[in-house]
Amino acid sequence: MKQQKNLPNILPIFPLSNFIFFPKTSVPLNIFEPRYLEMINDSLKKDKLIGIIQPKNKKNVKNEKKPELYSIGCVGKIISFDETEDNRILLVLNGISRFEITEEITNDKLYRQCKVDFSKFEHDVIEGKNESRVSDLNLIFNDLKDFFQKKGYELDWNELKKQNLDQAINSLCMIAPFSLEEKQILLESNEINDRKNKLKEILNIYSVSNVETNYSIN
Repeated sequence: MKQQKNLPNILPIFPLSNFIFFPKTSVPLNIFEPRYLEMINDSLKKDKLIGIIQPKNKKNVKNEKKPELYSIGCVGKIISFDETEDNRILLVLNGISRFEITEEITNDKLYRQCKVDFSKFEHDVIEGKNESRVSDLNLIFNDLKDFFQKKGYELDWNELKKQNLDQAINSLCMIAPFSLEEKQILLESNEINDRKNKLKEILNIYSVSNVETNYSIN
């Protein structure tokens, strides 16, 4: 828990619609908007930390300077980056811990900053809590495989099976073609078993209703 205690209580916030991010996972990001280029450059000069969180309304997020945000997100650390000739920044963010927004602060930046609290998610930085393999959950993962195939998603399931339970379920929650609200429910499920059960519940709803969803990152 030492790592979590060393995390700052104020984070730069990067809203991403229909996208959730978990500790111990990594994601590539393509940064091109001026406000987020400023955010990344400021972060690189400081602690390399960025808070990823979903806006509540995915419509017109790009046109809103301050869309309403969910209260729970995840902080990640920039572990690699590259500047392109057309002034974009390509980076990889490594998840550290989820957080809860307690207050948005006023600043003179193009991007937003919020006061955050990590106390609800102390276990996010504990290593080796769940060492079970994906093979221990064959039924739910078979359902997931069928669901992904119907949606036209291709995954390397053999590679996924090499991960421990936390990593595998979190990775699937991140990339699953679920709604913004469903993804947030998964993110806010505190323990991995709760997340696994919520994932199963969502899959059962889709199998019964055959509801179509859209997956987009804005």
